[in-house]
Amino acid sequence: MQADFSVECGAGDEVLEIPWSSSDGKAAYLDLKQHPEKLCEVAEAEANPPLRDFLAKINARPRLRTAKCDAWFTRELKPEEEVFQAAGKFGSYVDVFFTEAAARNSIAANEKLASELVRLLQRAPEIQAAVELCVRRCYVNELLDAPETSDGFYLTAYVFGFGEDEDSAAKHWAIALHLLQNAMLQLAR
Repeated sequence: MQADFSVECGAGDEVLEIPWSSSDGKAAYLDLKQHPEKLCEVAEAEANPPLRDFLAKINARPRLRTAKCDAWFTRELKPEEEVFQAAGKFGSYVDVFFTEAAARNSIAANEKLASELVRLLQRAPEIQAAVELCVRRCYVNELLDAPETSDGFYLTAYVFGFGEDEDSAAKHWAIALHLLQNAMLQLAR
């Protein structure tokens, strides 16, 4: 399995505001740590049991929580993904952030988590999968835990499984997501 991380904290890079809501109001942040029963409201998780399991287990631990996710299948591969010799990929992302403000506000803590996750994942058996972690900026609103909006950081965890069809790609994705989940739970102790 391929695993790598990057830091994307430049002026034009993606920033996450927590809690968030879509411009059309159809989707919004759900605090799955405080309200695990709301997991059934996450359509992507209901459609993909491995993603539902990931969200449930990460939010059940004290150190981490999730903010956003999505999952999809595509036949559009990047040139660097040709090494998998696949016809398509099943992918997902989950935005994960530290519960404690001190760790969330530390780029060093976020980079260390990403680096340690990559180290653990690179020891996993070779499978047709890849994990890409991105450290990015976030703004946490007082509704969560801060008396006012605070700057911080979070990880976007992209997980991809490759295969000849959607089913085989989804199987590799599920294995990779489970490996990432186990690595996160081990490091979040």
